[in-house]
Amino acid sequence: MPHILIVEDETIIRSALRRLLERNQYAVSEAGSVQEAQERYSIPGFDLIISDLRLPGAPGTELIRLAEGTPVLIMTSYASLRSAVDSMKLGAVDYIAKPFDHDEMLQAVSRILSERPATVPAATPAREEKPASPNDLGIIGSCPAMQDLFGKIRKVAPTDSTVLIQGESGTGKELVARALHNLSRRARAPLISVNCAAIPETLIESELFGHEKGAFTGASASRTGLVEAADGGTLFLDEIGELPLDAQARLLRVLQEGEIRRVGSVQSQKVDVRLIAATHRDLKSLAKLGQFREDLYYRLHVISLKLPPLRQRGNDVIELADTLLARQCARMGRTPMHFTEEARQVITHYAWPGNVRELENAIERAVILCESEKIPADLLGIDLELDSLGVGDEDFPDSSMLSPQPRNEPAENLSLEDYFQHFVLEHQDHMTETELARKLGISRKCLWERRQRLGIPRRRTGVGSGS
Repeated sequence: MPHILIVEDETIIRSALRRLLERNQYAVSEAGSVQEAQERYSIPGFDLIISDLRLPGAPGTELIRLAEGTPVLIMTSYASLRSAVDSMKLGAVDYIAKPFDHDEMLQAVSRILSERPATVPAATPAREEKPASPNDLGIIGSCPAMQDLFGKIRKVAPTDSTVLIQGESGTGKELVARALHNLSRRARAPLISVNCAAIPETLIESELFGHEKGAFTGASASRTGLVEAADGGTLFLDEIGELPLDAQARLLRVLQEGEIRRVGSVQSQKVDVRLIAATHRDLKSLAKLGQFREDLYYRLHVISLKLPPLRQRGNDVIELADTLLARQCARMGRTPMHFTEEARQVITHYAWPGNVRELENAIERAVILCESEKIPADLLGIDLELDSLGVGDEDFPDSSMLSPQPRNEPAENLSLEDYFQHFVLEHQDHMTETELARKLGISRKCLWERRQRLGIPRRRTGVGSGS
């Protein structure tokens, strides 16, 4: 059982995080400061350390040095990415903004712990020389399209070439970016991931390229940008199609000249960064419309990797479903579960417009709600009529479990995240952000944060009604 140390001075947050982790089969110890952690524990002996950035006495980043290689996940009270840059530069394995979503925290913990063996310095040379398998890449897939993708990843990863990953939302573009980084010569340097759709346009240049003190109102100190933080490593720009034109021009300079200039500065500085970009949009068409720089598009399009949607991956969907089911059972401390034959038929025939992300959410919901070891089809919450499957009733011995839903109404057990995603995608073309937030009963800040967490890009400026 992995042993995690929480260092947090706010008792309520520390206790809540401890309960969350213990419910998910982690052993947990806690401390209120770096000094207390030093006095009570052997810090390098933990599997993971989760620490607040600001603590009484020494900051949480001091644990990076004391941990002697044990991964440190930094929590920060600021929703902005800026407060995490210095932590990543000092060696933090990742960061998470408070208040954090429980699923977001659990996913981060699970990912860090699963990746740790691959980053332990003591790995033997013989292991490093073995050719990577799909499991080594961290991506599941046996269909021809995925096998072709794995081959391209292995060829491209050792180079410094810019890579553009294309695919629908939820297909796993960040997994491909992480595989490219982990198999590259930059694997021990930072991988900085940025969702371009999640940062307000007024802040994105400062976030990416940093700024000098006094560069704009509120710039009380100089800040390192995320591009600079990735120096020596990899910068992953997700949803790059949402990047404003001004920021695109600055990014082009990084690719052409290998240098950046902070906002408000007259001096440039060299950076050694490999760029990986991802999008679900057609950048070539956006370039023709003047919404994306054509010169940047050709700079990005050195190597293009395309991720097929889940509906085109054949039996991969069942392989993925079984793997995700086992993972959810382990995470929730449930005995091993399996799908009924009806559930497997529905998983196979459903189109999965939300791709792997939608499949994962459906399985998580089913594991939570299921009271036996067999997961029936209805607990998947899929709006799928029997007639649409194209199979006979004989294939469904208990087809009554697939109660059809009206096509224009959400399923009764649609999760809040599903409802939010459906509502935003349906109405964002004719409603402003303020109107969307008001209809959903949340603030604009909350709307932006949920967009970031669910990977829903903003509608482009000028679309729909006035802002």
